[in-house]
Amino acid sequence: YRPAHFICAAAASIAVFILAMGLCRSGAKQAGANADRAAQAAEAPASKPASTGNAELDKTLKDGALALEEMRRLDRNIEDEKISADIVRLQQTSEKIFDYVKEHPDKLSDIRKFMNYYLPTTLKLLNAYDRMGAAGVEGANIDGTMGRIDAMMDKVVEAFDKQLDALFADEALDISTDITVLEQMLAQEGLGGMQMGQS
Repeated sequence: YRPAHFICAAAASIAVFILAMGLCRSGAKQAGANADRAAQAAEAPASKPASTGNAELDKTLKDGALALEEMRRLDRNIEDEKISADIVRLQQTSEKIFDYVKEHPDKLSDIRKFMNYYLPTTLKLLNAYDRMGAAGVEGANIDGTMGRIDAMMDKVVEAFDKQLDALFADEALDISTDITVLEQMLAQEGLGGMQMGQS
């Protein structure tokens, strides 16, 4: 081997080393950027709902999306399994309410009290529970308030369920009327007691 060979080998080694360092730094930066984007996506609120052309409906759906995001945050923060299960139930029922109203904008007036009082008051109570639980101390005020909120949640879940059920009142009435008319027509035609397919 000649000195030139050693110089060439050393130069090649240095070049490979520099190239590898560059690739490692680039990969680390890319991984860091990906992690940052993932963290931002996790922290970002739900995407803005598309406009329906109805300003009142759009506002209701936007406020509803924010309320659902807050419920998800509270569910992550609150460790109590019973309260957490109640929050999930409230979230599921609320989603169904908003989906129904989106499909039936004429029902907006039926959920006005739900949007203006029941939903924000429930979130206020759950936020108070979250803050007091995070305080990490016990006391008559904290324990008493958290206990009252816990006891109240069953009634809140029931109220949300009733709100959803009430949205179907007109539809249930229409179906009941259709069933009554169908029964009367079948009876008039002498088909009321016959099984389908019989002649």
